[in-house]
Amino acid sequence: MNRQTAEGSIRWWRSRHRLATLLLGLVGMSLLAGCGYRLRGDVDIPPGLAPVYIQADGLVGQAIDDRLLSSGVPITPVANDAGLILRILDQSRGSRVVAVDRGGKALAFALELEVRFDALDAAGEPLIPPQQLTLERTFDDNPDVAVLGKQLESDIIDQDLANAAADQMLLRLRAALAARSAQ
Repeated sequence: MNRQTAEGSIRWWRSRHRLATLLLGLVGMSLLAGCGYRLRGDVDIPPGLAPVYIQADGLVGQAIDDRLLSSGVPITPVANDAGLILRILDQSRGSRVVAVDRGGKALAFALELEVRFDALDAAGEPLIPPQQLTLERTFDDNPDVAVLGKQLESDIIDQDLANAAADQMLLRLRAALAARSAQ
C-alpha cells in the first residue's frame, strides 16, 4: 500500500468516525428531549401566572431573580401586576461551633441559613403554603489563613447557601405548579 492510499484510508475512516459520533450525539439528544429531561435551572411559569413578583432581598432574592431571568420568566417590580408572588417571609443566618481544639479554640463552624417562604397567585390563593428551609455548610477556621481569606471563604459559603435555597424554593414551586395543573 503506498502512502497516498494509506492517507486516503485514514481520512475516510476519520470522516466515518466523525459522522458516527455526530449521529450518536443527535440520537442521544433526541432521546433526552423525548423523555422529558430538562435542565434543573429551567423554570416554567404558566402564562396565566406570569409575570412573577419576588418579594425578597439579599442574596436569596438575587439568586431567585437570576434563575428566573435565565429561564426567560418575566419578572415585574410591581406586586399588583403579578400573576404569581413569591415571598420570603423571613430569613436568618447563624453559626455554631462544631469542632474545638484541646485548648477550647474553635476549629470549625456550621454556617446556617433559614428561609421561610410562600407563593401566592394573583388572587392571593396559596400555591405554596408557608414553608421553611434550613441549610447548613461547614466552615473550617484555619488559624494559618489570614482574616481576609476567612471572610472571602465565608462570603462564598453564604452565596452557596443562597443559591441552594433559591434552587430548593424553585423546585418546590415547580412541584406545586405541576400538582395544580394536574387537577
